[in-house]
This record gives sequence, C-alpha cells and structure tokens, in this order.
Amino acid sequence: MKADAPGAVLKRERVRDFILDLVESHRPGDAIPSERSLCARLGVSRPTLRAAVDELVAAGLLVREHGRGMFVAPEKITQELVSGQQAMTVPQASGTWSSRLLEFTTIPAGARVGRKLRISPAVEIVYVARLRLVDGAPMAIEHLHIRADLVPSLSVQELEAGDLYEHLREQHGVHVQEAVQAIEPTVVTRAEAELLDVPELSPALLFERLTSDTTGQPVEYVHSIYRGDRYRIVSRLTLGPSAAVPPARLGHHPGIPPGDFAHRDTIASSTHGDIQSAP
Repeated sequence: MKADAPGAVLKRERVRDFILDLVESHRPGDAIPSERSLCARLGVSRPTLRAAVDELVAAGLLVREHGRGMFVAPEKITQELVSGQQAMTVPQASGTWSSRLLEFTTIPAGARVGRKLRISPAVEIVYVARLRLVDGAPMAIEHLHIRADLVPSLSVQELEAGDLYEHLREQHGVHVQEAVQAIEPTVVTRAEAELLDVPELSPALLFERLTSDTTGQPVEYVHSIYRGDRYRIVSRLTLGPSAAVPPARLGHHPGIPPGDFAHRDTIASSTHGDIQSAP
C-alpha cells in the first residue's frame, strides 16, 4: 500500500476545508471561484485542488457546469432518525478495531473548524488523521479536530490503541456526553482509495460528527470515510404503541414509505455498524 508523503493528508484537508467554507458561506446556486483562482489563492497544484473539488462534487455539495464554472449545489433533504429528545443506543461495530496514524500535529483551527468547535480561527487544535483497521484490513479514514487546550499531552499510543473517548476521560479529564452525527453516501478519491485498498471512485459512507462534553461545549469535530463495500449501518426500529419513547414529530422516516404509519405510531431506534466479511 502506498503511503502518503508527510503533510499530504493535512494539505488535502486544508484545501477541502477552505472550499467547504466557501460552500457554507454561499447560497445554493451561487458561483464559487475558478480552479485556477483557488490554486493561486491556496498555493496548491491543480491536481490537489481538483481532487478536493471532485470529492465535493461527488458528495453533492458542488455542481460543475461545462463552460460556466462551479456552483453551490441545491440543499440536501435532511432526515433525523430520531428527534433530539429521544435516546439512540449505538452498539459497538463488529470486528477487532485498531488504528494507524497518518498525521498528528497542532494547527490553528481555521474558519470552518473554528465555527464547528465555537472557538476563534486562531485557536490551536490537535489535528489527527488515522487509518482505521478491522481485523487488520483498512476500513476507514478519520480526520479528527480536537481543542488543543483539552489534550495538551495527547500521545500517539492513545490514538493508535484503545477507545479514544476512554482515553479522553481517564487521561485528560474530558467527559464527552453527546454527539450529533450525519451520514451521507460518497465515493473515494485516488488518495483515499490507495489507503483503503479499493478502486478509485468506489462507493463509501461519509460520517460527520460533532461531540460535546457534559457542559455542552464542543470538544471534537470528526469527518470519516468508510468503505462502502465492507461497512453498512443497521437500524433496529421498534414500531407502534410498544415503543417506549415520546411520539416523534410528523415526517418521513428513512426506509419507511410516507403514510405507512398514519396514526402517528412511535418509532424507537438503535443503530450499529456491521462489517461485511471480505470476499
């Protein structure tokens, strides 16, 4: 497996964050600067810039129009699995998980991550990129952004072994309590494909998670790419009056055709990751 040059993962991450910041600060249909202009502004090569743009086009955040340029894509339809007041249990995914560190450095948060963590763009964060493996096989690429003041002594050993949240609690006194996570389909870039040992443009799942502590302060922002051929999400729904949760707000539940529950029956949910056996 080809290894990235030192700093290459971080450079792609910075380019991606800059373009995402443009997307988030514009309205759907607005044009964004050309690739040439962005290359000059960011001081990166055309292939590096294009790889980031291709990723965001595949994720449905940007639209390319031949001869016209790039535009912010229409807003996506968002569906919450459960409302904010209901509990969701998340059992551990199957398999034996381990990590291989790709990047580990301290950098300024920047505009986009700063907004996520509710800190100034100049405040330092710990940036970590790690390859997640299951039974020794590559399964996901994680990009972690953690407030540096919370983990001044975070070590390589903590990032490569054991449960990170357990390390945060026991070694750094950081008690995480709540996380909001979004999942979307995407495809892998060439660099991601090399790390995950899959063909370029293979289907994948994009996870974005914002984790807060017991005071409600965000402590960690993560986005991850999971292999679509080996990883799936399984939800167990308890339907009808037996669901011991408050009634959910009206709307469409994922995978359940609208109108199937016309009597406002409640739906309780638990979700876990399921690793598919390698062929």
